[in-house]
Amino acid sequence: MSFVTTKDGIQIYYKDWGTGQPIVFSHGWPLSADDWDAQMMFFLNQGYRVIASDRRGHGRSTQTGDGHDMDHYADDLAAVTEHLGLKNEIHVGHSTGGGEVIHYLARHGERNVAKAAIISAVPPLMVKTDANPGGLPKQVFDDFQAQLAASRSQFYRDIAAGPFYNYNKPGATPSEPIIQNWWRQGMMGGAKAHYDGIVAFSQTDFTEDLKKINTPVLVMHSEDDQIVPYADAGPLSAKLLKNGTLKTYKGFPHGMPTTEAPTINADLLAFLKA
Repeated sequence: MSFVTTKDGIQIYYKDWGTGQPIVFSHGWPLSADDWDAQMMFFLNQGYRVIASDRRGHGRSTQTGDGHDMDHYADDLAAVTEHLGLKNEIHVGHSTGGGEVIHYLARHGERNVAKAAIISAVPPLMVKTDANPGGLPKQVFDDFQAQLAASRSQFYRDIAAGPFYNYNKPGATPSEPIIQNWWRQGMMGGAKAHYDGIVAFSQTDFTEDLKKINTPVLVMHSEDDQIVPYADAGPLSAKLLKNGTLKTYKGFPHGMPTTEAPTINADLLAFLKA
């Protein structure tokens, strides 16, 4: 197993397969690098080098009790890219990982970055504020924390079997292996990291980060996303970016990289080759 040690002594697990132009994948809450299996296998076969890490407190990385904020997430991503000596890399982030990618680009610079893509991502800001009236009430995220603290296992099962993949929609056909794999990844990580991560993904304002970025960024979001509502996310991020392109989907769930992998992979590849 491969790890890089951060400046504050945290071991970050990563996968690094293949050769060619590197694509670095940043996963969503509360998952792990394993959530990118469909993308990593596809792009590996397209001749890319594919890299994905487990966020601190998630998956196989150190289950530390602190540092669960976007600054640390971006710095940990930088530790991986610097350790591997990456150049001309592409960054792809899903959900919370989309916020991580945006904050990484704004905080650490874009000199080695060719392109980026954010999928079902949390920027610009999820929580409702006076400046962000279309956001979700803070009580929604407080309830997430309460459910996690009460029964993390049940909470994770309910998310995966329900809104994450739109399996709670009329006529949906839930996939038990997909549900179990989501639950498995979540339960590999630490409860404290996931509890604090709810604040990190919901209350971090990425508005100024988005404005700083010059790199071409593809913003992929579904109008039927039940986790990160479309109207207050994808279109606003694309508008704030200097070189953003919005790709909108209908009927796809928040977890569309898994359930709609052929479409997402094809659209990502087209963007990378453009």
